[in-house]
Amino acid sequence: MKDFKYIWIVGIVVTVLIVTIPVFLFIANPLQAGNDPWANMPEHPVHTDHSHLITGEYTTGQEVTARCLECHEDAAHQVSQTAHWTWLSDPVQIDRFDEPIQTGKANLINNFCIGIQSNWPGCTRCHAGYGWSDETFDFTNEANVDCLVCHDQSGTYVKSTAGNPADGVDLVSVAQSVGLPTRENCGGCHFNGGGGNAVKHGDMDESLYYPDENIDIHMGGYNFQCIDCHRTTDHAITGRSMSVSIENSNQVACTDCHSTDLHEDDRITAHLDTVACQTCHIPNGAVREATKMEWDWSTAGRDDIEEDPHVYLKIKGSFIYESNFVPTYDWFNGNVERYLYGDLIDPNGVTVLNAPLGGINDPNSLIWPFKIHRAQQPYDTVYDYLLQPKTVGEGGFWTEFDWDQALRLGSEVVNMDYSGQYGFATTDMYWNLSHMVAPKERALQCTDCHGESGRMDWRALGYYGDPMTWGGRTTPSVETAAANGQAND
Repeated sequence: MKDFKYIWIVGIVVTVLIVTIPVFLFIANPLQAGNDPWANMPEHPVHTDHSHLITGEYTTGQEVTARCLECHEDAAHQVSQTAHWTWLSDPVQIDRFDEPIQTGKANLINNFCIGIQSNWPGCTRCHAGYGWSDETFDFTNEANVDCLVCHDQSGTYVKSTAGNPADGVDLVSVAQSVGLPTRENCGGCHFNGGGGNAVKHGDMDESLYYPDENIDIHMGGYNFQCIDCHRTTDHAITGRSMSVSIENSNQVACTDCHSTDLHEDDRITAHLDTVACQTCHIPNGAVREATKMEWDWSTAGRDDIEEDPHVYLKIKGSFIYESNFVPTYDWFNGNVERYLYGDLIDPNGVTVLNAPLGGINDPNSLIWPFKIHRAQQPYDTVYDYLLQPKTVGEGGFWTEFDWDQALRLGSEVVNMDYSGQYGFATTDMYWNLSHMVAPKERALQCTDCHGESGRMDWRALGYYGDPMTWGGRTTPSVETAAANGQAND
């Protein structure tokens, strides 16, 4: 028994080691905030029930706004300083202009419904304000800010012409329901951009209202709301669309929450200097609802084609929709070369309205996934530039089906000469994909991109061939070889 006299000491020492070693290791290697994405999630304020705060009768949206401002005194002014109100960016300096310019939905042309100028009453149904019916709208009148479009939780709020509440909306019950914006609030406009569900974006549509994890792991698997990623300060929301923005400030990134070293395989981590997260984690676009890929305005106005919202509408022309499409891949550094009113086109080629900037030799560029939307839209055959038609209201194409009149009226509003001669030119618009993130088990694997059946067009991306064989980004590229006068084959 004498040999075991001090066995209790050994037990204590072992116990202390069992407790202290893990603690020491944790202190020596603390969990980095970037390695725990949940640590970066925003904290939302506790909901306030407004049902007892909103009483009486309200007959206009402006009356509701006035009631909101009794407590939230600065809210309307804050909104009035944002792009959701102005539909314009902050001034940006670009090479071809002496002075900074502003771009946005308010003043750009696109290849969907083409442009809001001369068509305000229809387009501004999705404006966060009331009464934008023409070019005289007063952006300094904060009484016209629409609080309800972003905060209604009743599900009954509907906007109509010029952004005013639709007839029959019970403004009292809507105002009593207000809370933090949800996917239903944001999606009411953003899922229906371009005139209907899934028209514009290849990664946003009404399937995201109530998705499962296979549609989007964040929204379906963890019930993320838009504002969990698109953080908001003083009503200014982070994030921007390359369809209307020409530079990359105020952007949302996966690394706002996720660390860049989260992959167990270093070979995957090595891709992050070249490949955007979205390229692997969004293997397909429009995974549930088909999205519009082509729009031919030249066939609009005909009575001999049967109407189908996914094939042909008399007021809009012919369409091609596609679901679960494989993206187009290109380099992108976050900046865009934007077509502006009056820019000349080659009517025999394809005019890209928002070309992503970057390239294999640009260290700030990554390979991104895109939806590309192609259209046939009106242009002036004498002046060789794209035209803005008036489609909505008196004299508009959707009423008269007269292209000459619609183009004349639209050109007057945007102050452009119109020769009276028009045709239809081919245009493309790029839409980078950032939503519909697949579960990690469905992310692209090596052979999805590399090998004979890979989805990447390596030559188009500037490589001599598959980087697995020919070398990666540090190997002289086709672009560099061409610049040096070397052969490309």
